[in-house]
Amino acid sequence: MKFKVGDKVNFLNEKGGGTVTAIMDSKLVKIKTDDGFEMPVLSADLILDYRALAEEELFETVTPAAPAQRAIPEPEETVPETTSEINPWGTVKEPKGVYLAFEPHEQQWILTGDMDVILVNNTSYDMLYSLFFEREGALEGVDYGSLPSDSKIVLETISRDEIEDWTKGHLQFMLHKDMPEKLYLPVHTEVSIKPGRFFKEGNYISNTLLNGKAIIVNIMPQAGIEIVSEQEHAKKFGQRSKTQIAQPVKEKPLIEKHKTGMNEAIVDLHIAELIDNITGLTSHDMLNIQIEYFKKALNSALTNDYTKVTFIHGVGNGVLKSAIIKELEEYEEIENKMASISKFGVGAIDVLIKSNE
Repeated sequence: MKFKVGDKVNFLNEKGGGTVTAIMDSKLVKIKTDDGFEMPVLSADLILDYRALAEEELFETVTPAAPAQRAIPEPEETVPETTSEINPWGTVKEPKGVYLAFEPHEQQWILTGDMDVILVNNTSYDMLYSLFFEREGALEGVDYGSLPSDSKIVLETISRDEIEDWTKGHLQFMLHKDMPEKLYLPVHTEVSIKPGRFFKEGNYISNTLLNGKAIIVNIMPQAGIEIVSEQEHAKKFGQRSKTQIAQPVKEKPLIEKHKTGMNEAIVDLHIAELIDNITGLTSHDMLNIQIEYFKKALNSALTNDYTKVTFIHGVGNGVLKSAIIKELEEYEEIENKMASISKFGVGAIDVLIKSNE
């Protein structure tokens, strides 16, 4: 449900409510509770207070009509409702700079649902921007405007069919501050993202810029923007600045921890290798931990073009090995066989990923 500033709302799953004081983004609003506290709340956890609405409507019906007056137009808002603070609920850990992000609209549909395309100004400067994308062989101006410091804006919500329209383009921007510590030169930078990145779950990373996992593209780190004094130095000595190409921010894949060779890895699933303390865990708990780690490692291998992963399951009573073989039935173009007995005895299984060969 969409709310607007001034709406009276109730919490959906607990007592109490308040009044909407700000629209933070497409999923988050700020409310002032009946106790006088302000706090960010997910829109999905709120509902309109229809009793308050009914009272307002009743009041309007009994209020005598005021004499006709010439309507005075209200001033337009300078900041769109799609603009919000970057991270009002925590500390931003990403380096200062400008980012383009693609956040699944619903995290449970990370590979199939709609996505929010978000421009992030993670600097202490206000930003004037102009964004272009290449579509059907021609440049198209997608959006332009201003973005306050330490804030983000939802440019558009797109379907999966529209992804290719947002993979190659250009962003131009200028940074402004009334009392700047540095004076930065205008920036022109290219945006280039491989469309295949959007269809691998491992490319959607946790971050502190947004609410959920997303594909994050570092358009330009603030440290990489030329300042006026540097430009004058470059002119003096005949140097030219390099064109900046935006790069996706990558989280180190889980499977890299276990890499043993080119596109190969060995993953030890013994419980002592996965957690430090097993006190209080039942056999069922430990098996679940092992299977979950197996699935994460295998999915990471699939996403990062590994062709072979050896999983050490141990001898034991064969429960873990049977569970692994059952899980593998859910994957296509994957084969398994007993790993080298000379290296692992009978306690390991080779998983061969044919789709990555």
